[in-house]
Amino acid sequence: MVIKEKIRRITSMPTFHVLLALSAAHCLNDLLQSVITAVYPMLKTDLGINFTQIGLITLVYQLAASIFQPVVGYVFDKRPFVWSLPAGMISTSVGIVLLAYSNSLAGVLLAVFMVGLGSATLHPEASRITSLAGHERRGFAQSVFQVGGNFGGSIGPLLVALIVAPHDRRYIMWFLLFAGLCFWAMRPICRWYRGYLNSLKQAERRRESHAALPLSRGMTIFTICVIIILIFSKYIYMASLSSYYTFYLIDKFGVTVSQSQIFLFVFVVSTAAGTLVGGPVGDRYGRKPVIWVSILGTAPFSLLMPHVNLPLTIILSFCAGFMLSSAFPAILLYAQELLPTKLGMISGLFFGFAFGVGGIASAVLGDFADRYGIEAIYNFCAYTPLLGIIAAFLPNLKKRPKSRDTHSA
Repeated sequence: MVIKEKIRRITSMPTFHVLLALSAAHCLNDLLQSVITAVYPMLKTDLGINFTQIGLITLVYQLAASIFQPVVGYVFDKRPFVWSLPAGMISTSVGIVLLAYSNSLAGVLLAVFMVGLGSATLHPEASRITSLAGHERRGFAQSVFQVGGNFGGSIGPLLVALIVAPHDRRYIMWFLLFAGLCFWAMRPICRWYRGYLNSLKQAERRRESHAALPLSRGMTIFTICVIIILIFSKYIYMASLSSYYTFYLIDKFGVTVSQSQIFLFVFVVSTAAGTLVGGPVGDRYGRKPVIWVSILGTAPFSLLMPHVNLPLTIILSFCAGFMLSSAFPAILLYAQELLPTKLGMISGLFFGFAFGVGGIASAVLGDFADRYGIEAIYNFCAYTPLLGIIAAFLPNLKKRPKSRDTHSA
């Protein structure tokens, strides 16, 4: 009865259909993005590139997303644009076409740049709209939004293994069907957002723009620095898994490319499950405990993984993905609560920094793998979750009044 009552309260939210649409759009967007890393083995064979160049591809994609995300967030905080999400998907679609037909490293770099630009548009804008639509249940709303992206990222490699790997890269064109579905999912989001903007009076926006911050300026800067270090620790380890996990399994255990994609799917499913849990738990127990436990709690699994057999590797990677991914909804909402009037900019800043850290880490780790071997990556990166201990320095934030949740843009 308790579970039924909770489900009834959630589904009776006036914006529940918007949250589902946002999750679906995030799912389809990240499905298309995951095609890039999933076809790395094919790109390595087709173009004759090395691990350093694989890292360069990731770097260009991640930097395109990371540099433009805070810019997009800041611009649309100032001048909201109803059709921003479809505009981002157009860029992603162009990138998918280029990825299917590019026969040079330069062409692939242009393709991933376009996909990164699409990501830079969707993530800060969709995250801001999610916070607005979530009202006082913003932790739940962000988890629904984030889990869509994680689920899309998990099925992308599986679909590549089924559709593209048995043939050639031209079959990537089939993924434009998912781009079309994403455009369709964005329709109710754009309708709701247009109504929201029309109902938001200019006087209310001006009054909200001067809302008091929960911490002093100096303490806010210090707290953001702590969060940046936590994101650094999280995304270095995530980069090692998302970019090189398939190569690690192929090299150490001799699995096939298709089998490695299935094991990558298992890992990304774990990140979706962790994301879904992290937001509601943060709503109930606070963001800080979730951040602390999820990052530091990954360390036992990451430290054991380089020293076990294939079945235990799959299990430990699942546990590490679950623990580590539960942190991001809490980190994002904690940052938004630091600067409640800059939801788009702060979302773009932290999404962008996460992408940037992932891109730089992938490039550095690619060179590291060329020099010392693919297994050395996991012996080194296993220690990065230990940085989660600095979450102890995060201050406890006071809850803002509900009236501000609704209008803080």
